[in-house]
Amino acid sequence: MSTSIDKLIETTQALLWERGYVGTSPRAIQDRAGIGQGSMYHHFRTKAALAQAAEERSAAEMIEEVRQLLDGPGEPLARVRAYLKLERDVLKGCRIGRLTADPDVVADAALRKPLEDAFAWVSARLTALLRDAQSDGNLPLGLDPKALAFTVLAVRQGGYVLARAANSTEPYERAVEGLVSLLGN
Repeated sequence: MSTSIDKLIETTQALLWERGYVGTSPRAIQDRAGIGQGSMYHHFRTKAALAQAAEERSAAEMIEEVRQLLDGPGEPLARVRAYLKLERDVLKGCRIGRLTADPDVVADAALRKPLEDAFAWVSARLTALLRDAQSDGNLPLGLDPKALAFTVLAVRQGGYVLARAANSTEPYERAVEGLVSLLGN
């Protein structure tokens, strides 16, 4: 990939995280990247195409980070708890999750797909770990692993929202600790 393409994608990733899709203008991307309009539109025909490339990269980076943790050593439930406690800039929120609040992203199937796929991957991996925890006798058999996996995702994503609303990491930390205690320390 050329350096200008990488710079455009990296810049768009940062701006989407900071401002969302609606708040990220092509001019802002060009100015921050130091790349002219002609170069930008040579590589990406539309703002949406560039945003989709940035989302795909953000999703791939998130999946790789989570994969290392969830596929790492340790018993399954410990890896789920580690995922819940994964260090983040809580007040910035999740690069992927924040975009789901953007109406233009949600309304566009192509822009929504990288987000949907990333959450589906994490959910599937968590579901498998929670099933393994049941097989190991560390999680009650009566619990639905898939529903619990979605609960884990909801606590993380919802925790970011609560923290941002309060301008404090405390709501996020309390939500995570609450679920960790339910899963057993």
